[in-house]
Amino acid sequence: MEVNNMSKTRVYELAKELNLSSKDLISKLNDLDIKVKNHMSTLEDEEVELIMDLLRDKPQQTEEVHQKEEEDIFEDNLEDIEEERVYKKSFKKGSKKNKKNNKKAVLTEEKEEDEIKIITIPEFLTVKELAEKMKVNPTEIIKKLIAKGIMVTVNQQIDFENAAKIAEEYGFLVDKEEVKDELEMLLEETPDDEKDLQPRPPIVTVMGHVDHGKTSLLDAIRNTNVTMKEMGGITQHIGASVVEINDKKIVFLDTPGHEAFTAMRARGASITDIVVLVVAADDGVMPQTVEAINHVKAANVPMIVAINKIDLPTANPDRVKTELSELGLVPEEWGGNTICVPVSAKKNIGIDNLLEMILLVAEMEDLKANPNKPARGTIIEAKLEKGKGPVATVIVQNGTLQIGDAILAGTVYGKVRAMLDDKGRRIKKAGPSMPVEVLGFSEVPEAGDKLIVVEDEKKARELAERRKELQKEMELKRKQKVSLEDLFSQIQEGSVKELNIIIKADVQGSVEALKKSIEDLSNEEVRIKVIHGAVGAITETDVMLASASNAIIIGFNVRPETNAKNLAEKEKVDIKLYRIIYEAIEDIKAAMKGLLEPKYKEVELGRAEVRAVFRVPGVGNVAGCYVLSGKILRNSDIRVVRDGIVVYEGKIASLKRFKDDVREVQQGFECGIGIDRFNDIKEGDIIEAYQMEEIPR
Repeated sequence: MEVNNMSKTRVYELAKELNLSSKDLISKLNDLDIKVKNHMSTLEDEEVELIMDLLRDKPQQTEEVHQKEEEDIFEDNLEDIEEERVYKKSFKKGSKKNKKNNKKAVLTEEKEEDEIKIITIPEFLTVKELAEKMKVNPTEIIKKLIAKGIMVTVNQQIDFENAAKIAEEYGFLVDKEEVKDELEMLLEETPDDEKDLQPRPPIVTVMGHVDHGKTSLLDAIRNTNVTMKEMGGITQHIGASVVEINDKKIVFLDTPGHEAFTAMRARGASITDIVVLVVAADDGVMPQTVEAINHVKAANVPMIVAINKIDLPTANPDRVKTELSELGLVPEEWGGNTICVPVSAKKNIGIDNLLEMILLVAEMEDLKANPNKPARGTIIEAKLEKGKGPVATVIVQNGTLQIGDAILAGTVYGKVRAMLDDKGRRIKKAGPSMPVEVLGFSEVPEAGDKLIVVEDEKKARELAERRKELQKEMELKRKQKVSLEDLFSQIQEGSVKELNIIIKADVQGSVEALKKSIEDLSNEEVRIKVIHGAVGAITETDVMLASASNAIIIGFNVRPETNAKNLAEKEKVDIKLYRIIYEAIEDIKAAMKGLLEPKYKEVELGRAEVRAVFRVPGVGNVAGCYVLSGKILRNSDIRVVRDGIVVYEGKIASLKRFKDDVREVQQGFECGIGIDRFNDIKEGDIIEAYQMEEIPR
């Protein structure tokens, strides 16, 4: 227990007094065996005095230690020299014998090396090129590839993986050709010298549930800044704003919401340094709050919780802290590591405290960049503006971007013609963490693209064209996401150490049951981690998170939304749907052991929406439907989906067009569908028709 009557000093306050960063002071305290958790921890007066004395005495002690270390090194070197002299003498005695033995060893090694055939092949090569390298007939290679189910001709390209398998069959050892072209060398960032690095402002994203006050909080922060800077009103020209407090800057991204955050991360753009999670004190933790937390955890970014609306009479910050603790975010005052700041965006309470906490976390993260080199950054927004042409909002992450720089972003090139800051003012250069609007691109770049400064516009055009070609190749050979079918082979290759899973179910109980059962399957080869679990249909957000985290989506008694399904196909995200918990668990277990043998796959035939329900005497309810996509077959299996949740699976009892029985109804036509043994049909229900097809093994 802490003694309250003694005055206490925070670690960050002492760090300021000693002209040290909080990070350095914490490491010094740990060296002195004074245990502190973080920069907000408190120290007693006696401890503060002891630290001050020790830090004053330290320079003298370090000099003595250095002197002693130098003496020890000198003695060690003398011993090493003596040992070497003795070793050389003994070696000379047996040198004639050694020479003979060495000759024999070299000859046998050379013989062994002659027997091993090694070839080096690139990422892609034609069958003819592979045949020439191995000195075999191309037709033999084609036969082997056809036996593996790969239909190719002599001049068609095959990838490294298939080429290596063929070469191994002929007794060759295969090395991959490391071709580092100019583009790759340009993309590789050379590490900066520590002395060139300078502190940079933190980049902050605000996230949270709808109506919890994200926009109000950003407005309050900007207005506070305006009052302090006697500026008047800030006109927001670009999707980021700069705030200044205590002569230090903070950059806020104006793209709140975990969808935007994850979409950027999925494209490899990890630009956020700190996330501020807004939770309403009267509402508590809501589904989107949980989603945001899971997205931030997956991105491994530090988080500060802003408990908003504390001015309301129904506000209960302690309840929010309890709910956060249940999700693994234990507040600092309760002995955890999560900073919670009570604020009111409307009444302007706690805003300064929140900004100070952001600066403290930024100091702990030790954010630095080198401003004295060509700029590198990320595009956070891009559009085509009338009179301006392609315009992009760029956050500079390293170096300095200047007017006249030749730039490359994805498959787009250009030259910086003009730059505007977050207040709409024209500027000539932008340093690290600065958000700027850039004019001068050849086309509109994509959000998330990396921006690089190159030597001239001609070089930028060449590299952009080469990137377009590479993109076409990559689309043909798209990166394979992890799926249950190939999980075992990937585990054996050592490419999967951790399997990420997203669970969506019809009720919360099923989510918890599945989560516990699946996580218990982890073993020494692969660790299974459920990165998100929620109730409801599988959405586009789930697919984006799965794509960014290379995860598998498991749906229990739910269906994917149409857009989510299309996105999953595009992003190659594996979605598995189940009606029985044990089937899901058995499938994952079997995939891990290499026993997964899918015998059937579901082929969706069509979808129809129930527009009216008719009561037919002696038959029951008949659904008056409109076919939205595909076709409905009389003998197909069907499922009834209500609000994304499966309510029935069965067969079609009758399919009619007007009064006639028909075998099928195509998209765009109306029909009457009678469902076998199911009468609880309602307007707005979706009827999905599908067939089970056997997969040849």
